[in-house]
Amino acid sequence: MTTVDDATTDDLDALADQWVALVDDQRRHGTHLLAAENRAAARNVLGQRIAADQLRVARDGDDCLGFVTFYLEEGLYDQDATRGIIENVYVDPDHRTQGIGSRLLDAAETALESRGADALAIAVMADNDRVRRLYESRGYAPHRVILEKSAESDTHTNPGSQH
Repeated sequence: MTTVDDATTDDLDALADQWVALVDDQRRHGTHLLAAENRAAARNVLGQRIAADQLRVARDGDDCLGFVTFYLEEGLYDQDATRGIIENVYVDPDHRTQGIGSRLLDAAETALESRGADALAIAVMADNDRVRRLYESRGYAPHRVILEKSAESDTHTNPGSQH
């Protein structure tokens, strides 16, 4: 039976391996992150998330099936809403389509709401249609869009624009 609960430092190596798998998968969707090269840094961040009670893990017995990280956004500027940020939702490919991702999202949303979040945000790679559909089915909608181009592009201005 799958449970979702707090991660512990005993989970760190398995979580770091899953983070690498998550980033490997995101590479086909255009992320610039390198997977294996960032394993040690990711392990450190995951450890910090565990210490701050900002990480939940899906388990089947001792097996870690997936995880999610989350936190309340803090910044330089005052805002009219307290935003909870959900990151790094991962489910092992052999266990997808079983509702584990939704259960991880539920756990992160519940934790953020209990900590005072008024709004929830989650990022997804633009061409990851399957994951975007999942998030949209849960009520997430675009809030801010980041556009990107290659720095080597020779198109610096809109041809019809005035300078």
